[in-house]
Amino acid sequence: KMKYIIGIGGVTNGGKTTLTNKLIKSLPNCCVVHQDDFFKKPDQIEVGDDGFRQWDVITALDMDAMTNTIKGWVENPAKFARTHGVTVSNTSHMSGGEEQVHILIVEGFLLYNYQPLTEYFSKCYFISIPYQECKSRRSTRNYTVPDPPGLFDGHVWPMYLKHRTEMEDSPLTIEYVDGLATKEEMYTQVYEDIQNTLLNRL
Repeated sequence: KMKYIIGIGGVTNGGKTTLTNKLIKSLPNCCVVHQDDFFKKPDQIEVGDDGFRQWDVITALDMDAMTNTIKGWVENPAKFARTHGVTVSNTSHMSGGEEQVHILIVEGFLLYNYQPLTEYFSKCYFISIPYQECKSRRSTRNYTVPDPPGLFDGHVWPMYLKHRTEMEDSPLTIEYVDGLATKEEMYTQVYEDIQNTLLNRL
């Protein structure tokens, strides 16, 4: 069995979920873990020196639980797929042969800054969009917990820049994806890259 973990990281509102949903449909035996599912409850989110609840930092997330979920997939991808309603097929056009390919996409805004997770990624993608575009996209989204005034400039964007700098200093090889490209262009870039990587590994 070939097991392959793909990170789809990037800035808030960059198009991570849209890209992930397109990839899931076209990749064989593909499961997904969304980092947003691991946010702690609002009352567990501390208020920082900037005066805002610290949503955009690693401590806002239950990263142990997320890592354990990914470990569960690594231990038994077929079982993980079944429990998540993903149909497992034996052959894959990508592997060009008998070998069963299992793919896990891990999607989130803070994937490459948590040491216990970094060793799992076979491939890391990072979607970026410029400040102004990000701010305007974010302002049109409806969140369960609405952004308080000033959150974007006071917390979200500064944290993004801080984490991005940390990530760029890490030993991970990261492929950048332009979030201003069309959804189709982003998908094609990543899908073709994954295909090439899978074929080269056989």
